[in-house]
Amino acid sequence: MVKIAFGSFGESFSVGSLKSYLAEFIATLLFVFAGVGSAIAYNAALDPPGLVAVAVADAFALFVRVAMAANIFGGHLNPASGGHLNPAVTFGLAIGGNITILTGLFYWIAQLLGSIVACALLKFVTNGLSIPTHSVASGMNGFEGVVMEIVITFALVYIVYATAADPKKGSLGIIAPIAIGFIVGASILAVGPFSGGSMNPARSFGPAVVSGDFKDNWIYWVGPLIGGGLAGFMYGDVFISSYQPTPQDYTA
Repeated sequence: MVKIAFGSFGESFSVGSLKSYLAEFIATLLFVFAGVGSAIAYNAALDPPGLVAVAVADAFALFVRVAMAANIFGGHLNPASGGHLNPAVTFGLAIGGNITILTGLFYWIAQLLGSIVACALLKFVTNGLSIPTHSVASGMNGFEGVVMEIVITFALVYIVYATAADPKKGSLGIIAPIAIGFIVGASILAVGPFSGGSMNPARSFGPAVVSGDFKDNWIYWVGPLIGGGLAGFMYGDVFISSYQPTPQDYTA
C-alpha cells in the first residue's frame, strides 16, 4: 500500500534539494520557452501544420529537458531532480510515494517561476507579441476540457511511472525521456484543437501571468492534477504495490 510522505524541512532545504529545484527551474524555463515560442510562431488553433509544429516542438523540447534534468544529484534523500517540469507529474509522483509533499511544493514553485520567466523573456525578445494562453475550443465547456486534460495527463504520468519511476522497470536509460516526449506530442496532436493539450499547470500558468489572461486557466490545474493524481495512485498502489519513501534508483 502506497503511503504519502509529508517530508521534513531539513530534507527539503538540503544543498542537494536546492540543486534539484534549480534544475527544475532551468529545465521548465527552457521547455516553456520552446513550447510557447512555437505557439507564437504558428497559429495552432487554426492551422493544422502549425499544430504539428507545436506538437513536435513540445515533444522534442520535453525529451531534451527531461534528459537534461533527470540526473542532477540532489543528495541521499533526493537522488535526482527527476526532470518533472510539470506540477501534475510532481503531484502524481507524490501520490505514489516517490517524492515527499513538502519537496513537491518546492518543485511546484521552481516550475511555475521557470514558466513565468520563460514567457516574460519571450514577450521581451519578440518585441511585445502577445503570449498565447490555453483555452477550450468554441462550443466546448469547461467540464469537457477538464475531462480531456484528465485523460491525457493520466497517460503522461502513467508513462512516467512505467518508464522512469517503477523500481521494477530495470535500466531503460534514454528510453524514458523519449517516451515522455512522444506521449506529450501525441496528446497535443489529438486534443490540442479542443482543450489545448496542456497536461501541465506550469505550461498554462506562465502564459496566463504574463498575458494577464486567466480565463479557463482553472481547467489546466483541475484536469492535470486529477489525471496525474489518479495515475500516481493506480500505478503506485496497484503495480508497484510497495512503498519506498526515498526511492534509490529513480532517475527520470
